[in-house]
Amino acid sequence: MNNAGLEFQDLTRLVMPQSIVLVGASDKPNSIGARTLENLTTYSDWGGQLTLVHPTRREIAGRACHASVRDLDQAPDVAIVAVPADAAVETLRDCGARGVRFAIVFTSGFGEMGEAGHAAEAQMREIVARTGMRIYGPNCPGLNNINGKLGMSFSPAYRFDRMPGPIGVATQGGGLGRAFMQSAMARGVGTGLWCSGGNEVDLEVSDYIHCMADAPDIRVIYTVLEGVRNGPRFMAAAMHAARRGKPIVAIKVGKSDYGVKAAASHTAAITGSAEINAAVYRELGIVEVDDIDEAVDAATLLARGQPTGREKIAVYCFSGGTGALTSDRIGVAGLTMSELAPATVAELKRWLPPYVPVGNPVDVTAEVLVRSDITSGTLKATADDPNTDLVVLPIPVDYGQATTLMAQSAVEVQAGVQTPIVPIWISDRIGEGHGIMVQGGLAPMRSVRNAVTAIRRFTEHGRWRSTLDPAWRPLGAARAAQETTTFTEAAAKRVLQQAGVGTPQGIVARTAEDAAHAWRRLGAGKVAMKVVSSRITHKTDVGGVRLGIASEAEARAAFDGICARVCDAHHPSVIEGVLVEAMLDEPFVEAVVGIHRDAVFGHVCTFGLGGVGVELFKDVSRRLLPLTPASARAMVQETRCHALLAGHRGQAGYDIDALVQALVRLSDFVAKNAGVVEELEINPLAVRPRGQGVAALDAVLTCNAKETLTW
Repeated sequence: MNNAGLEFQDLTRLVMPQSIVLVGASDKPNSIGARTLENLTTYSDWGGQLTLVHPTRREIAGRACHASVRDLDQAPDVAIVAVPADAAVETLRDCGARGVRFAIVFTSGFGEMGEAGHAAEAQMREIVARTGMRIYGPNCPGLNNINGKLGMSFSPAYRFDRMPGPIGVATQGGGLGRAFMQSAMARGVGTGLWCSGGNEVDLEVSDYIHCMADAPDIRVIYTVLEGVRNGPRFMAAAMHAARRGKPIVAIKVGKSDYGVKAAASHTAAITGSAEINAAVYRELGIVEVDDIDEAVDAATLLARGQPTGREKIAVYCFSGGTGALTSDRIGVAGLTMSELAPATVAELKRWLPPYVPVGNPVDVTAEVLVRSDITSGTLKATADDPNTDLVVLPIPVDYGQATTLMAQSAVEVQAGVQTPIVPIWISDRIGEGHGIMVQGGLAPMRSVRNAVTAIRRFTEHGRWRSTLDPAWRPLGAARAAQETTTFTEAAAKRVLQQAGVGTPQGIVARTAEDAAHAWRRLGAGKVAMKVVSSRITHKTDVGGVRLGIASEAEARAAFDGICARVCDAHHPSVIEGVLVEAMLDEPFVEAVVGIHRDAVFGHVCTFGLGGVGVELFKDVSRRLLPLTPASARAMVQETRCHALLAGHRGQAGYDIDALVQALVRLSDFVAKNAGVVEELEINPLAVRPRGQGVAALDAVLTCNAKETLTW
């Protein structure tokens, strides 16, 4: 990745300033200025210097006021701008001129409102470029450093949402950030820092993720993305978090046309392709979820420990049916139940009645409702089991005092063991036991389905971490070409040959007699004949392909037939000839390899079942460039067609090694020409039997018309 523009500023003085000026301070009840002042003075415990600015007031709430930021004796670290939209830009000019480091702009009515708003945002960016002051917002709810006991926000909810904790929240809009915070608080897990950047005219989610990755009090980062404005910066921040061991849990808005439209109107953001976003998230180790409850489940579990990807699970319960349901969902999710060690089994038998069968799930039966001491002994034995990495504790119903005692035992056992105990409170009747587990930091989940999903994501993240190459950097986004040119198939195949990817031997014929001569030169076997035109990429659709041509006469007739059919749909001038190409002997598997430049994240490679299968079955995997041999092989293994390539039901396998090599060579070629190649597709790429390599049977290459390929 080109590092230009990827530097991240230290945001320490933004999230914990030593001095703040509130521009637009007020004592009018329920006004933005009054609520902000109240949050700063009444509900924060911050020892810095606070200055107020109001154009006509000398004093507000017993504090002196200045008429303008320009009148301040010293430049504060942060200016909170709570003024109407028509005064916001001029206020920012004053702040920049005075030397303010950061400005938090609450004001709305900018990019989300259309062209006039975009023009105002352009003026804000000019202030940033000229003065060096960084802008947070506009159209944002502020910044809450809860671990630091500082609320730079106008929200009346701040006074209630001040539980400190290990999770950082980085969002664009405010609602889904606070919804997460409140939901996590209800599970007993607090938020350490919440940055909600609104329209992101300057600072953006990427900056806050990078900041949280370096924060020692943050263990997990939660984010909601309505759009990614700068793909390379986002990827750099995510990789920085990964190297720091900080998982990112993300909700992506904009997976449907409705979501795209709503996101655009809310933050003026470009959502991008849902499929590409999901692929990029997976590659960066981002845990993508669909809703707030899933985000809370995943983030709170990840905050409790680092997964390895090899987790084995024990289910502990007092209801046989509940244990069976939970175990079943674990199996369906592809997770692994632990096999209890003999010493664990012996300890459980010591506690349980002789009629109770001991295994996993650990069903302690209703005996725990009679003898409360059984819970502590058996749960500790299960959590201490050397083969168990995580204990799931599903509680189907509230039994009053009995479940209260069970909850107390769970909290006490967890305090003495390293193995996470994950309770699931299934009933909608929230009993006292639920509150005990919340207060004890066990973060009880609310359904078996969601709990198992969170555990699966926890384990998958650990598996991803085990394969993380800290030195890998994504290629990043190149500027889109203003003018493109599409190569003919023959020209594209010459490029592939130079890149080290094999193609069948072929000759371009200009006349029917040329076609007959080409057939002879290619060995007088069966050939394929295809129209050559930079204007026609779907040749079959216009009758531009003939297969199995086996004689000179057939070659002449095929040439004339192709030209006639193509001319039914296009002007004759688009025809540059007919490619006569030797046909491969079967067997081979048709795969597709496509590389295109995504506008947000840069070049992405797609691999899957080729031919028409790619459209019918959509059996594809995706990776950012550059590929490595390991990531290319993983791409192949992720698809269902891998079973076919590897040799299905005793059949001989195909040349996966050559396929992996071809993927890497294509990646290397595009990486060298990132500013040139817009799109490259090979469909089909014939994967031949082991040891026989691969061959590109068709190819489309689109490049920047004003740039030249290099080797």
